[in-house]
Amino acid sequence: MTNRIKVFIVDDSAVVRQVLTGVLASDPQIEIIGTAADPILAQEKMVSEWPDVIVLDVEMPRMDGITFLKKIMAEHPTRVLICSTLTETGAATTMQALAAGAVGFVTKPKLGLKSFLSDSSSEMIRAVKQAAQATPRNFGRILPSASATVGASAQATAQAVPKAASTSMAESSNKIIAIGTSTGGTQALELLLTSLPRVCPGIVIVQHMPEKFTAMFAERLNSICELEVREAKNGDRVNMGRALIAPGGMHMRLLRSGAFFNVEVCDGPPVNRHKPSVDVLFKSVAALTRDNALGIIMTGMGDDGARGLREMHDAGAHTIAQDEASCVVFGMPKEAIKLGGVDRIVSLSNIAAEINHFSKDS
Repeated sequence: MTNRIKVFIVDDSAVVRQVLTGVLASDPQIEIIGTAADPILAQEKMVSEWPDVIVLDVEMPRMDGITFLKKIMAEHPTRVLICSTLTETGAATTMQALAAGAVGFVTKPKLGLKSFLSDSSSEMIRAVKQAAQATPRNFGRILPSASATVGASAQATAQAVPKAASTSMAESSNKIIAIGTSTGGTQALELLLTSLPRVCPGIVIVQHMPEKFTAMFAERLNSICELEVREAKNGDRVNMGRALIAPGGMHMRLLRSGAFFNVEVCDGPPVNRHKPSVDVLFKSVAALTRDNALGIIMTGMGDDGARGLREMHDAGAHTIAQDEASCVVFGMPKEAIKLGGVDRIVSLSNIAAEINHFSKDS
């Protein structure tokens, strides 16, 4: 992207529009080209000059943010940064937005908004700059909706055998799949996990996301996947057919207990500026497994997970990275490839096949 990042702010709060304009315009690399109190007015204003990044509220009059986002992604895919409240309702709406193609989000409190936005100016600026590096993708055309199932046959199976009671749930996984992802990862994980069969090696996942959001994300995935998907709790066993997602604000490590693998969910300082950190998970997997582990690094900003994947690779694990063409941001896979920790570079649409091959390979 050349010159300054052109940003348009859509929020029904005049205070938010004023403060965000001041905060973002204070950075010489960012230019605010306009603001609007609702999406309909925004559409009229953006006709004359289209932004690089849209900062979008979700609860607005005349047209809600999700409807507007879906319209944008269908007609003119654009980098959209969601600005939502850090509440359960806000988390649920943000999950819908990420599934519809938003490249990221920032959270805001219901009270003390003006001072919060001012105090979080560096975070806001960083979020906009990261969004500007993303490649907007319309995943909405290929992803199932939150209320959808994985198909008629999967629906019948789910009705006959509840996930929690299925035979595969009771079996310890002797193979481990460890996945790390960040920006663009919610859409990528949804596409990947909905493509996997119920009988699959145990999966442990770090998706960079704050607390409250990971629980909502796991619930959404569990409703549309054949796999059991849940936010990890300390001591959870890694079973076949189960995917455990590290909770926001906590690290997750793999532990061995006799013939079983469990996860440890623990506090600690951020690693590579993240908590949970992909490196923390990958390094724990490297210490316990050899060729019975598969490490996958997917779309995301920065280099979290690159060193951990290299450790997995050096310990004998199979390792793959999502390719640049299918990434929203190629940062994390690119850094892992640079470090020499990647065996294969694979398109997002082919990662499920790699997992199935790993699952069947003796």
